[in-house]
Amino acid sequence: MFVYNVKVNGSKLYKIFFSCMIIFFIIVVGIVIFKIFVGANSSKENDSCIPKNRIAKLTTKNYTNVLKAVHDNIDDYIGTKINFTGYIYRVSDLKDNQFILSRDMIISSDRQYVIVGFLCQCDKAKNFEDNTWVEITGEITKGDYHGDMPIINVTEIKNIDKPNDEFVYPPDESYIPTSGLL
Repeated sequence: MFVYNVKVNGSKLYKIFFSCMIIFFIIVVGIVIFKIFVGANSSKENDSCIPKNRIAKLTTKNYTNVLKAVHDNIDDYIGTKINFTGYIYRVSDLKDNQFILSRDMIISSDRQYVIVGFLCQCDKAKNFEDNTWVEITGEITKGDYHGDMPIINVTEIKNIDKPNDEFVYPPDESYIPTSGLL
């Protein structure tokens, strides 16, 4: 039988433990700083509300956030392609090839609403009657309608059935008034 006697010096054990904790802390801080800088660089690459390299799909959840962001920062979104649904709405001073692709935005708990939407222009605009539900794909341009206004140049338009979720809601607390995130 072998007896092995280990003599542990408390002072040395404390120094080893303390050194390991400092090294661990330095590694964690280094990783966090790296993540912060990498995240900051990647957010610069994607600094618009709608990415320009693909067609952004608007939904009832993000519709008013995107609508507000595009109206507030038109120049940031010129050339961006979007796809969304709504109904045709016209006012008397629009051109023959223009319409507003609208949604009803709920503004109170008793279901009062206002009409919101994007001004669109399309050669086929005359083929669609008011209150017709359509899905469009188009590109955001800057135009003039009582001042600077984003105008969607429609590239595709098709009739659809009235959706179950026809109402949209005001911009939510996640809305960032700069063109940060969607």
